[in-house]
Amino acid sequence: MTTTMVSSAGAATGGPSYRILLIEDDPGDALLVEELLHDTGLRFELTTCATLADASSTLSSGVTDCILLDLHLPDASGTSAVTAVRALAPHTAVIVLTGLSEAQAGTDAMAAGAQDYLVKGKVEAELLHRTVRYAVYRSETERAGIEAQAARLRAEENARLERGLLPPPILDASSVRVTTRYLPGTAMALLGGDFLDVVEGDDGLLHAVVGDVSGHGPDAAALGVCLRIAWRSLVLGGHRGEDLLGLMERILVAERVSPSQFATCTLLTLDQNVSTATLHLAGHHEPLLTTTEGTREPTAAHGIALGIVPGLRRWPATVTPLPPGGALTLYTDGLTEGHNGNSGRRLGVDGLLALIEALPPADPAAHIDQLITQTHTLNAGRHTDDLAVLRLDWGTHRHGHPAAEQRLG
Repeated sequence: MTTTMVSSAGAATGGPSYRILLIEDDPGDALLVEELLHDTGLRFELTTCATLADASSTLSSGVTDCILLDLHLPDASGTSAVTAVRALAPHTAVIVLTGLSEAQAGTDAMAAGAQDYLVKGKVEAELLHRTVRYAVYRSETERAGIEAQAARLRAEENARLERGLLPPPILDASSVRVTTRYLPGTAMALLGGDFLDVVEGDDGLLHAVVGDVSGHGPDAAALGVCLRIAWRSLVLGGHRGEDLLGLMERILVAERVSPSQFATCTLLTLDQNVSTATLHLAGHHEPLLTTTEGTREPTAAHGIALGIVPGLRRWPATVTPLPPGGALTLYTDGLTEGHNGNSGRRLGVDGLLALIEALPPADPAAHIDQLITQTHTLNAGRHTDDLAVLRLDWGTHRHGHPAAEQRLG
């Protein structure tokens, strides 16, 4: 394998530089191609390999803009050589070099995936210049089209997941204001494994859930959608408390892709008639209770996460008295697991409460947005987890219309 760095004298200053790989086992033909490239005026870096095996190593170790491929190599020939090179570099321009007697070979090579072909002995510098430039352009356009299609498919998939993970609350007569926020922790993802929902039941009570499926990515998101839909269906069917969590666990065990996958969640039932909130914690932390005296974490009994020990069914209930007006904020640990500035420590609940104490008064939506911004600023772009926040406000909105604000951050 040989590499030649070239900036042709005729090349326009600041023009594109092409990384070209020539796969040619005949040293004489290889030298002729290099001389022609010098005459094109292109700025280029040329690497020459005599076999497909050597080319494979070169392609795996760096970026190549254009491949000039001889169809008669010691370890590959004909359209099979084109197919092999395209498999190694699917988004790189391939120009085939054919012999004078191979009239059909170039056409067959293009049908197999090459961008163009040149006939040895009939190639001039101007033709090579134009062929390389156009082949690279067509390859880049093809790659951009593929990436755009992949982005569209990803957006469509995330839209379906969004509808599953972030449904509109079902509020009939309730005057409780519902505000939600959702932020995935995985790069290039719109959604993760966290889920939330709010439903007003036929009993007049407001039921809410926030959950977190272990792991990240599409498997976690899919299981989160499944559990969220199951929760809503079961609540509307009249299931409550331990019975509800037991059924959700059975569904999780049946649907999870790995025996190690589990989920944590908080169930909350808000009864404004008697001013209480009933909590069931399945491996999840307590919500935050905001009153005129400030924000605190109410004490609640803890139960085991869903799927850890299937069938154990240990999810005790905690009934928390509520003031006439206030707010409950349910959230996943993406809000507290980030770093607390440069201290090297996690923010934690205490740090979160300190942030809330320092925030200026604001409406629920602005308050949550400010809180998320503050936690992300402290974390300074380090480890992030999926984040779901669900806030329920009552009392001050009692005489207004029910309100719901939901956002994918």
